Amino acid sequence: MPALEARAPTRIDFGGGWTDVPPYAQEEGGFVCNVAITRYATVRLEARPPGMDAETPDAEQALAAAALRVAALSGVRAHVHNDFPLGAGLGGSSAAGVAMMGAIEAWRALASAGALPLASDSGAVLDVRRRIPRDRAALAEASRRVEVDELHIAGGRQDHYAAALGGALALRFGEQTVAQSLALSFATMRALESRCLLYYTGQSRISGTTIRAVLDAYAARAPGVLRALARMKALAEAMADALLVGDLDALGMLVDEHWRHQRALHPAITTPLIDRIIDVAAAAGAIGGKALGASGGGCVLLVAAHGFEEPIRRAVQSLATPISFAIDHQGFAWWPPGAPLAPPHT
Repeated sequence: MPALEARAPTRIDFGGGWTDVPPYAQEEGGFVCNVAITRYATVRLEARPPGMDAETPDAEQALAAAALRVAALSGVRAHVHNDFPLGAGLGGSSAAGVAMMGAIEAWRALASAGALPLASDSGAVLDVRRRIPRDRAALAEASRRVEVDELHIAGGRQDHYAAALGGALALRFGEQTVAQSLALSFATMRALESRCLLYYTGQSRISGTTIRAVLDAYAARAPGVLRALARMKALAEAMADALLVGDLDALGMLVDEHWRHQRALHPAITTPLIDRIIDVAAAAGAIGGKALGASGGGCVLLVAAHGFEEPIRRAVQSLATPISFAIDHQGFAWWPPGAPLAPPHT
């Protein structure tokens, strides 16, 4: 049966999240520093046998169904697999969206060459040039449109760009998005993978509700929210500079300050468990820590002082589940089933 597979990475957001969300990004300008990691949303597209009805998607498959609907593809079914917890604050839904939209583009390209079946709902062959993002920034934007316009999920752009581009990124948001790939030294990459510790709280984040509350406070020009967002943007810019020179001590301190401003945006951003993890880790040698994504649960990032990784692991092990990762440098990738795929972190 004709098929292909695609994947896109999730990310760790060091700083600047929330400033990529409209209307703040357009009115004030936003900046995010993040890094893609080797925790993936993977999509398998395959031809649906004739006569088989379309499957009714569950919540996890809803995005895949929306992407196929927007693409006007029939006779195709999609399966989504994640190797990370849902609701973890890692940008997983955006990774799935990028994987889906990229897989659809690849399917169309192969179909135009006669390698795969392709038909619109009317039965007419689709022009391979229509609605196909030809670069990774366009792929990120196509994924976001599905998430926002079809599924009505409030959110920004940083997750989609991390999933599409991979690597460490400095993302500037305004009327347009400018993505800069941060060229990290080998030593900096290995240090990030060693000193950045990722833990899952086991609690599902509440991104949509929290994002709406913060946006309402911004629209009302709440002084505390305006100050916090401005400072978070400035800290994210400093984080990008710290990464470029390999100063992880500075990065950790910036993450620590960022969390103070981030949690001030709304009471639901932190939880007693998140506070406990960060406090215990700090006592064991963490320079900084923050919840990822919109929070309310999900994952916590801890930046360890050099040589204190093991004491922190021992201190936190009873509180949350560690998530191993490396830095992803590929971003979106697709391949025929059974074909070898290059290691994501080389």
